[in-house]
Amino acid sequence: MAIKSTIYKVDLQIADMDRNYYGQHSLTLAKHPSETDERLMVRLIAFALYADEYLVFGKGLSDDEEPDLWLKDLTGAIQLWIDVGLPTERDIRKACGRSKQVVVVLYGGRIADMWWTQNSKALLKNNNLTILNLPDTQELTAAAERGLTMSCTIQDGQILVSHDTGSFDISPVMLKGLDSRG
Repeated sequence: MAIKSTIYKVDLQIADMDRNYYGQHSLTLAKHPSETDERLMVRLIAFALYADEYLVFGKGLSDDEEPDLWLKDLTGAIQLWIDVGLPTERDIRKACGRSKQVVVVLYGGRIADMWWTQNSKALLKNNNLTILNLPDTQELTAAAERGLTMSCTIQDGQILVSHDTGSFDISPVMLKGLDSRG
């Protein structure tokens, strides 16, 4: 019998001064059995960074043909494809062909740095690709709860995350691309 996903309910408030986006989202996230709390929370931060009323969570780990998050226009064309983690260079190229804009959100410290060193030369050729690295995500893991109230304030590229038991800052590092969040 297969292990089922764990469901997380998140009440997320976003104040993104960089994009003039302010919203409250009641989200339901399915945590795949092989997914870590850290990865789940990085998906949530990716949502906060690119929040839009039409941005939705894809099947991600459950389906190679879907990203972790995506935004489609009314015709069904993919406008934004967001992958979290360390996807293969081939998968990124494929996503760049399917979507107007692709974002990869890296995390994992030294492993993410090694991944970028290995793949940067090939990935720099993709004009519709943005790569962000979240170097310090350990505090996100501590915030992961199945019923979570969280707020993200984004200003000058910095993220202040506040949750039920504390707060911390995340400083994303832009490795490739312009800030395409606008």
